[in-house]
Amino acid sequence: MPRAEPSDDRLPEEAAQPARVERAGDPGRDGGIDVPRPAEAGTDPTDPERAGGDSADRTRADGEPGDREPEPTLPEPVRARIVSLAAAALPTLPSDELPPPLRRVAKFAPNRRARLGGGPIATQLAADPLFRQRVASRVLAEAGELGSVVVSGASPAAADPVEVAALAYLTRPPGWRDLVEDAGAAVRAEVDSAVVAELVREAEQRATRAEHDRAVAKVEADKLRDEVARLREELGQLREENRVLGRTLRETQAQQRRAAELLATEKGRASRAAADHEAELRRVRARLAEAEATAGAVRQTAKEARSVDDARLWLLLETIGRAAVGLRRELALDPADRLPADYVADTFAERPATANSARALDADDPARLDELLALPRAHLLVDGYNVTKRGFGDMSLEQQRKRLITGLGGIAAQTGDEVTVVFDGAERVHGLPPAPRGVRVLFSRKGETADDLIRRLVRAEPAGRPVVVVSSDREVADGVRRHGAYPLGADSLLRRLARS
Repeated sequence: MPRAEPSDDRLPEEAAQPARVERAGDPGRDGGIDVPRPAEAGTDPTDPERAGGDSADRTRADGEPGDREPEPTLPEPVRARIVSLAAAALPTLPSDELPPPLRRVAKFAPNRRARLGGGPIATQLAADPLFRQRVASRVLAEAGELGSVVVSGASPAAADPVEVAALAYLTRPPGWRDLVEDAGAAVRAEVDSAVVAELVREAEQRATRAEHDRAVAKVEADKLRDEVARLREELGQLREENRVLGRTLRETQAQQRRAAELLATEKGRASRAAADHEAELRRVRARLAEAEATAGAVRQTAKEARSVDDARLWLLLETIGRAAVGLRRELALDPADRLPADYVADTFAERPATANSARALDADDPARLDELLALPRAHLLVDGYNVTKRGFGDMSLEQQRKRLITGLGGIAAQTGDEVTVVFDGAERVHGLPPAPRGVRVLFSRKGETADDLIRRLVRAEPAGRPVVVVSSDREVADGVRRHGAYPLGADSLLRRLARS
């Protein structure tokens, strides 16, 4: 029946210390199965009363009574096979027929029984003939015909010598020691044969590598011979090219000598031509001095004539001014205290768009703004947020408006021109500080943009008055240009403010 595996792999104390027995030999040195010896002086292992068995258990396995002979030295494969056979037979033995040290070993799993209990099993096989006979009977039942042949003392030629030696050790027929020794000799012969086979295989591999290296060397030699032939051919071509180049060099040197002679001739001609040019240059300089003297006299005459023209122009302007004063007095016109932009700022009245002829052209030069502001009675219109977001985008809207209005106040004070700045009404805030003198600040109404308000202001101006619109919006620039205004980019005003 199957036996449960113990909770741990440790052998019981009686398995670890089998009956106070000493080992006759060192298994680590000779690989043999441990042979028990009396632990105390004066004890006789053949005493039937101490051993607890009959006289048959104290008889040698070959039938010869007497003192027990020392256990033979077993080859490691034979020893492992004996332990494996005994470990497999342990569960088939009744518990009362098992030696106390092996009762717990018999409960181990099959794959761990021989590995963990090999030492106690080997010790009991060597020390307990009765246990060995019981194991042998179970092993012979499994061995079949091979076990019968081994019991008869024969060794089949085709059988595994390790298996034969293991069965002989357990059954111990006549001549079993010879079978064990034959198994050891067979194992050693197999080892020697394996060594020889390995040496032969290494020799064959070395021979194969040598043959491969020889073939590779032959191929490399063929390649080198081809390379030498190619290099010889190239050497011949290089020698021929060297002869051609030498002939060409000699011809080139001859041409160089002829060119040097021609160069010397041309240098002489150039020297004579330079002398002639130098004389001509002196004559031209003399003429230039005469021309400058003549030009000075002409400039003096022109200055005097311009003075006369200036006097005449002053007289004409004075006459026109007096005529204008008389005309104003005749028409009884009072001085105007409101400008066209003021009417647009108050009413935002829609007026029909009349296409006037273009009065100015777009210019990218920042100095163009100064030229336009220098015109008499100029009106500067500024698209507020278009300029501030381009120049002061990192500030808040309030700071942007304040900085732009302050800068425009300075321009109005310097030029005396009318200045209007327009912001989108969506950003209108109440409580704005008063605008500087000369600067008008407007916000577009709801539903109307600053661009629309700028177009209304341009349309409200009379024809002939210079109106300058500062905005980088292309649509605004195109719209005001159709009504005769001068559109400029925001950068021109920002540079003008930075300069102020």
